[in-house]
Amino acid sequence: MATVRICVCGDEGTGKSSLITSLVKDIFVTNKIQPTLPQITIPPSIGTPENVTTTIVDTSALPHERLNLNKEIKKSNVILLVYSDHYSYERVALFWLPHFRSLGVNVPVVLCASKSDQSANTPTDQVVEDEMLPVMSEFKEIDSCIRTSAREHHNINEVFFLCQKAVTDPIAPLFDSKDSSLKPACVSALQRIFYLCDRDQDGYLSNKEIHDFQIKCFGKPLSDPDLSNIKSSIQRHLPDSVTDRGIHQSGFVFLNKLFAEKGRHETIWLILRTFHYTDSLSLQSSFLSPKFEVPINSSAELSPAGYRFFVDLFLLHDKDNDGGLSPSELSALFAPTPGLPSQWQENDFPSCTVRNDAGYVTLQGWLAQWSMTTFTSHRTTLAYLAYLGFDSSPTTPSPTTSTLKALTITKPRKRLPRSHRRRAPPVSRNVLQAFILGAPHSGKSSLLSTFLSRPSPPSQTYSPSLQPRTAVNTVELLGGKQVTLILSELGDHEPSILENASRLSQCDILLYTYDSSDASSFQYIVTLREKYAHHLEDLPLLFVATKADRDRVRQDCEVQPEEYASQLGVQKPVHVSVAWGSVSELFVQVAEVGLNPGSAYPKGEGEEEGDGERWMAWWVAAGAVCVVGAAVVGIWRRMST
Repeated sequence: MATVRICVCGDEGTGKSSLITSLVKDIFVTNKIQPTLPQITIPPSIGTPENVTTTIVDTSALPHERLNLNKEIKKSNVILLVYSDHYSYERVALFWLPHFRSLGVNVPVVLCASKSDQSANTPTDQVVEDEMLPVMSEFKEIDSCIRTSAREHHNINEVFFLCQKAVTDPIAPLFDSKDSSLKPACVSALQRIFYLCDRDQDGYLSNKEIHDFQIKCFGKPLSDPDLSNIKSSIQRHLPDSVTDRGIHQSGFVFLNKLFAEKGRHETIWLILRTFHYTDSLSLQSSFLSPKFEVPINSSAELSPAGYRFFVDLFLLHDKDNDGGLSPSELSALFAPTPGLPSQWQENDFPSCTVRNDAGYVTLQGWLAQWSMTTFTSHRTTLAYLAYLGFDSSPTTPSPTTSTLKALTITKPRKRLPRSHRRRAPPVSRNVLQAFILGAPHSGKSSLLSTFLSRPSPPSQTYSPSLQPRTAVNTVELLGGKQVTLILSELGDHEPSILENASRLSQCDILLYTYDSSDASSFQYIVTLREKYAHHLEDLPLLFVATKADRDRVRQDCEVQPEEYASQLGVQKPVHVSVAWGSVSELFVQVAEVGLNPGSAYPKGEGEEEGDGERWMAWWVAAGAVCVVGAAVVGIWRRMST
């Protein structure tokens, strides 16, 4: 916040103007001063919060000044309410605080008992107990209270510092003074911070982790005696929260409760802001969603640093080393986040990726899931990288854009005219998406199950897929290159997705499936391509004849599948069966087509069959001529010398 505007209120004669004058002059002014001082502005300086300009406005309680008083109260972001005797004290609860509420203002109030030199025999503790605490318990807008004397210059700087702190480091979002407890949002934030600082995830902050936390938040190490005092303070109230392993989460939260009770809430705010929390105790939007634009025809993928982070996260939370994350381990992993991403829940994670025999997501499935999330919704990945502490150095505050190092942008795919697209160059990407289209009962769901190495349901238990279904896994190509392949069955959403240019732009290849043992199955594909011709003609395709283990029948269609593929200039249908072990080769072929889509595009208008081959022949011939020419020139030079 750039400016703190303090409105000084209270009955006439309570010493409001004297407090302001004593602050400015640094001495008590014995001469008579004007009843209401003009507004003063104090620039950022030593003793005030960094980059904060403080404006102090004096007011009058006289009836004819009421309109101006109300205007200044509404303009302020903190109120200094001053009283000096029993009468003005009674007016605090009977008039002033109800009046603030009637104006609809919701700003912190600092309660000040001035002229303490006139009641020097009354201990401050007694004043707090008898006067201040009862009012604070009734009016929660009171942020803090203090006793001052302008004559003795007692607590003058402190009272205005409290006003500044009430704005820059408010206690209200952190602590419920009535219940003497930290508020739930504050506890949640501190628990997440504990999680991020507990580098080995053993549930305790070790001495090293505490020292690292101290340097990260406060820029200086913690001495061993100070650490021992901290542990002793916690142990007196929560004996089980401090062990040889370190400080437990409950002890860490309790320590911050002690800070709040002792009026050191600026310490809590320093911790929270180091970890990118706002004044409303939410994470900064620039931290959760830094600017990251993906150009048209490009996609977002995890960088090596991003993959390394998710690998380490998996290994850290696989406590039993069984190669899978159980529900309890997943719950612990996602503790500092809002929970599983909504996209994961829609895809019925973890059933949409690779699992072990116990049904727990494996490392392969975990990485594939995050690759898919980054491909389809990179903002979700960026947000969860922030929640989970990517690039969160143990000792250095991380910038709000630190998560961008976990992502990379692929080279844009070249969108050539239809007449030239069969000469499309290879695609430089590691994540590909295929939409599976086909008639009901054509084996789409079985292909998804097989892709995840799970048995398909028996045919007699067939039920149509109404909701979209997705499966993601890695495929190893010839030469060892690994590609993440996303297979999506569209269900009843098929029409709306095929008419959505944005959704289709994410698709790398269309997989048309038909039941080779069902005579009516292929006609569905022909009808579908005619209906959505404008949308589907621009995507590579592959025909898949499923259930090849059964007797093949002639399709009740004007054009048989092989002839239909030939007319389009693409590969003839691939015959597969989920009962055959070789079905895995289909997924390799799908990935190969996605990376080298040229020959899988349907022929463009005016493009004759074999055009692609003729172009290739021309290029080979031209290359041969160049080689022969170079050889002739070389021989001629040798003969000349």
